[in-house]
Amino acid sequence: QVQLVDSGGGLVQAGDSLTLSCAASGQAFSTLTVAWFRQAPGKEREFVAAISRGGGSTAYGDSVKERFTISRDNDKKTALLEMKSLKVEDTAVYYCAARYQAFLRDYERYLAYNYWGQGTQVTVSS
Repeated sequence: QVQLVDSGGGLVQAGDSLTLSCAASGQAFSTLTVAWFRQAPGKEREFVAAISRGGGSTAYGDSVKERFTISRDNDKKTALLEMKSLKVEDTAVYYCAARYQAFLRDYERYLAYNYWGQGTQVTVSS
């Protein structure tokens, strides 16, 4: 089975940058579509970004577009989420997610993903 470990969260100030990491084990990383979601207390889980198996295609939620960048290194079995110009409203628990299925139309739905990291807290202060 796939195991994911996400890390890199912390407390930062508005306007700062932070990079999250998702490390995979148990399966070949290159067979997985990878995504990031986030969830703030009392709110729905929100799609952040996704990347295809080979890294050739990416997608972003409207709220993070042009500020966040998702990437992957299949040799290192790692995906990154580079976050810039962080805002207070970016505060949430961020989760790495993965699935065997290809990068298809349902990539924004958290129910479409089979494997999840434990979550890493990102807190942005003003």
